[in-house]
Amino acid sequence: MPLTDVSVKNAGPKDKAYKLGDSGGLYLFIVPTGGKLWRLDYRFAGKRKTLAIGAYDANPPVSLAAARGKRDDARKLLASGVDPAENRKAMKTAQFESAANSFEVVAREWFGKYSPQWAKSHSEKIISRFERDIFPWIGKRPIAEIKAKELLITVERIEKRGALETAHRALQTCSQVFRYAVRTGRAERDPSGDLRGALPPAKGRNFAAIIDPAGVGKLLRKFDDFKGSFVVLSALRLAPLVFVRPGELRQAKWAEIDLDAGEWSYRVTKTDTDHIVPLAAQAVAILRELHPLTGHRPYVFAGRTPTMPISENTVNAALRRLGYDTQKDMTGHGFRAMARTLLHERLNFAPEVIEHQLAHTVGDTLGTAYNRTKFLEVRKTMMQKWADYLDTLKAADGDKVVPLQRRA
Repeated sequence: MPLTDVSVKNAGPKDKAYKLGDSGGLYLFIVPTGGKLWRLDYRFAGKRKTLAIGAYDANPPVSLAAARGKRDDARKLLASGVDPAENRKAMKTAQFESAANSFEVVAREWFGKYSPQWAKSHSEKIISRFERDIFPWIGKRPIAEIKAKELLITVERIEKRGALETAHRALQTCSQVFRYAVRTGRAERDPSGDLRGALPPAKGRNFAAIIDPAGVGKLLRKFDDFKGSFVVLSALRLAPLVFVRPGELRQAKWAEIDLDAGEWSYRVTKTDTDHIVPLAAQAVAILRELHPLTGHRPYVFAGRTPTMPISENTVNAALRRLGYDTQKDMTGHGFRAMARTLLHERLNFAPEVIEHQLAHTVGDTLGTAYNRTKFLEVRKTMMQKWADYLDTLKAADGDKVVPLQRRA
């Protein structure tokens, strides 16, 4: 006879465990300690098997009606040739893998891998942005299942509170996490690529920069008057020659630099891409002169702590000591604008070649992508021409500068 709610409720423990049958293989298994457990007996592939359905006295309890519903679900699987017990194991495995590969888990793993290379302030901004604006919405989602629309809705929440630039940066950082997931086999693609242009353009931050030839020459001559450490002086002298991001310059490692080949290869944190900086003869000379001092340490521009680089404000502080206002005149980041402007306007190099050397994403007929070796031979020529041009500016008298006009 099928069970009733009353009979299930009133069933008490005995000296030995016993069963109260319902129907379709479902029964209530009552143990001496008083526990009431739902079980389902069935046969699969000629073997008798038992499926645990739940406990009547659990919190929350599995009622008679709920137990019958689970029994019916199991019978449907059997009718389809599926073992309910094995199906449950597979579902639990999938749930575990989804949790292990959630966006938050992957993002924190990515952060743990790369954040030791960043300034403390930058690390704090990144993880704070994740915890405030990203994780609450998509953190628990399996990273491989997140679609472009879901990601867009997440960053649009940031935009709607009036933080458009933060929304753009959040999208960019999420893209780095997705690309890391692809590299580690936990996602097939980066959905942020489908959102190009989806957010309104953000007003770019303008870094103070000197872009007139006479001003550049004066700046280079002032370097000779710098009274700080030789490490900082070397960083100042190299900055205009390589025009990388300030964080990339200060964190340059000797292991990344091949002085004989004249190349510096490293991974760009901002875009999560490999990058090559061809080193002009002048840049190699600066590095060879510095090598006896810091070559036994990991960082080219070693700081006071032997295993750490100079601080993020070192180059800007040096510029201020030389009399330059870093809010109005020149910043460490300004060497990039300097090179971008003069390489195109005075040396006539093509914008796409310059943008590749700046490690920017460059659009072309095949889509928007960055290839670290693209235009490499032209970029080698460009970097040497640029170094020669800077020497010309440094030696020039006022505005009497004759720029090179050969187009690459």
